[in-house]
Amino acid sequence: MSKLWASMSLAFIGATAMAAADAPATDGAKAAAEKKIRVLVVAGGHGYPVKPFRAAFDAYADMECTFVDEKVGGEEFDDISRWPHDAIVLYNYQKKLSDTQRENFLTLLDRGVGLVILHHGIYGYRPWPEYQKIVGVTSWLSGSKDDVDLKIHVEDPNHPITQGLADFSTTDETYRGQNPDPSVHVLLTTDEPTNAKAVAWVHTYRKAPVCYFQLGHDAKGYANPGYATFLGQAIRWAAGRLGKAEAQPRGK
Repeated sequence: MSKLWASMSLAFIGATAMAAADAPATDGAKAAAEKKIRVLVVAGGHGYPVKPFRAAFDAYADMECTFVDEKVGGEEFDDISRWPHDAIVLYNYQKKLSDTQRENFLTLLDRGVGLVILHHGIYGYRPWPEYQKIVGVTSWLSGSKDDVDLKIHVEDPNHPITQGLADFSTTDETYRGQNPDPSVHVLLTTDEPTNAKAVAWVHTYRKAPVCYFQLGHDAKGYANPGYATFLGQAIRWAAGRLGKAEAQPRGK
């Protein structure tokens, strides 16, 4: 009887182990196994507090960020044959692209690689006329003022980037004079007189989801919870993890 019982027990244990191996992963395991968003963060050409800036991205556990400080400009676009990134964040200033780099950059946008343009990145590749269309502006900024207290209003609370985000206050650098193209969709605004009305907007350039976000001058701005929430959601949206951008192809 004991031998029979032992045999039955071993059979039961084996069947249980096989069933466990075939069972679907739990939600937690699926979330842990989900591939991180691969983000290329491009700076250079403008001073900024490097450590606090990069540390701000550490809060996004679902992202794997690669940081580049451009020398001349566009070195990361010299060869895109094995492009690994899902989204690009531009925090650079007045950098020049070669003809090959421009062509490769546009190829990535044609593939649907998302783009987030942050703060002075509005001038990232300004010497290139096409960059104005990529940003989504009809005129460039004409003045700035540092350390201004701003009240930021969520213009569209139903967009995937702003869902759950309430109006917030921050201290940052103001920009005035830049006018977004009428075709863009404005997400954040302010009534601060030293700043343009629109603070953040989205549009599609070629096949790429593009978000411009004006805030982010220094460590004070990076530390603001509203800033951190919006930037994180903007990157996820650009990478296709939120809303309609999810259906767009990723670069390879």
